[in-house]
Amino acid sequence: MKVFIHYCPYGFSNCYIIGTDIEDGDSPRDAVVVDPGSMEEPMLHFIEQHDYKLRGVLITHDHLKHVHGLRTLKRIYDVDVYAVNPLVREYKTRVVRDGDVLTLGGITVTVITIPGHSADSAVYRINQTLLTGDTITAGLLGSTISSYGRTKLMSALRSKILSLPGTFILLPGHGPPTTLEAERRYNAGIKAYEQNKIKRPRFRLDFY
Repeated sequence: MKVFIHYCPYGFSNCYIIGTDIEDGDSPRDAVVVDPGSMEEPMLHFIEQHDYKLRGVLITHDHLKHVHGLRTLKRIYDVDVYAVNPLVREYKTRVVRDGDVLTLGGITVTVITIPGHSADSAVYRINQTLLTGDTITAGLLGSTISSYGRTKLMSALRSKILSLPGTFILLPGHGPPTTLEAERRYNAGIKAYEQNKIKRPRFRLDFY
């Protein structure tokens, strides 16, 4: 599997192209694009130079900085968009649910919904790689607008991501790649959440 990381100045976000690594010249190579915050020339060159057949576009969540390049991409490639949120109908969006397994050519994608940063946030698992969007980044948790959202985010991360066995590479929507083991051990956002939870006062109601 090949991974191409494109930094999108619009929104300071990461866009990824994930492609199969088939050496047989007679076999088509498959690829998916994840979070096209922009659609720029280096991305187009990577797809065309590797002779990739684009099989889908995966959206981790529909914040503008992660989908701004979708309109341009769709003008070039007739490809389906996969997201928890239906987005705009003109994009031929296929709505995905938690636990869905997508077969996009030679690429198998498992959908893991992680609400909290946004209601439609999803993580996509491809082999031993997790495309985490804004749910978790290197050293930080995704932002939330309330303590309820933070609790919801942490609950989903604990049960669906942090509990995964083995070694996974995390490719976040912002910042550098990291590993799941590093985030289990050192993520400052997780540690701060746990510390605040411990310090939170407990109230007892006495009825007379």
